[in-house]
Amino acid sequence: MAIKTEPFVVNLGPAHPSTHGVFRMKATLDGEVVVDMEPVFGYLHRGIEKLAEERTYTGVIPLTDRLDYLASMSNNLAYVLAVEKLAGITVPERAEYLRVIMAELQRIASHLIAVGAFLNDCGAFMTPILYMVREREKILDLFEMVSGQRLLYNYMRVGGLSQDIPDEFLPALDKFVRQMPGFIDEYDRLIKDNEILLARSKGVGILPKELAINISASGPMLRASGVEWDIRKADPYSVYDRFDFDIPTGTVSDCYDRYRVRIQEMRQSLRIIKQAIEQLPSGAVKSEVPHLIHPPTGEAYAHVEAP
Repeated sequence: MAIKTEPFVVNLGPAHPSTHGVFRMKATLDGEVVVDMEPVFGYLHRGIEKLAEERTYTGVIPLTDRLDYLASMSNNLAYVLAVEKLAGITVPERAEYLRVIMAELQRIASHLIAVGAFLNDCGAFMTPILYMVREREKILDLFEMVSGQRLLYNYMRVGGLSQDIPDEFLPALDKFVRQMPGFIDEYDRLIKDNEILLARSKGVGILPKELAINISASGPMLRASGVEWDIRKADPYSVYDRFDFDIPTGTVSDCYDRYRVRIQEMRQSLRIIKQAIEQLPSGAVKSEVPHLIHPPTGEAYAHVEAP
């Protein structure tokens, strides 16, 4: 005998996975079947633009830390690049290379949480994400060496960096770069062919190439839909044009492709970091910049390939 059921609405969020409750999903369920899903955006406005109006250019940097708690270095970089373009400030080469190293470490750290949390949600409860947090902690150790912080780094400065790296940084970074490929291989052995992951991600959440472009998707989301577009190659900033690396893309445009693209991007980030270490010049890490920067009236736009 068929059981009579009625659809019911479940509110998922606003939740706080590093997002301060910015996203809510209204799910209409019939038993365990999702009948409808309505995404609801717009729960957060921290007034950063307004706060920035009353601060010095340097004083805005800590605000950019908080735009994405999993990518503070990348947010710092995008902002200082814009100010430097507006004010015509050049950055010492050593600082440029160190910026790239920090940005790529940040990409790996962010992807580790993205992949680990995704696998957790797919039902691989705790084990994969704990493996990935283990490696992320090593990156946070490196960030703590240079900035004293493990989450909000405030390390970038207009004209360079707040300070040079300590003596122990490069040996620790070299050790991480040598060990990390083996850990990524370990993730692959653990999860790549897991039947539960395959069942819950292959053919699920397909974002076709044309739609991804039309909705202005970017980063791993866009590349997983088969679009070979990466700002680091399409419009290189800093010294990215000096490094050899590939752009991983997907073919099916599903959740599994988005997971695989992030795994492959971590390998490419390690390639970039290794080259940056080999090419790292000596010298200053900050240009002579006045405490109060007075750029000419106008506008400037800078962009980075954030994780």
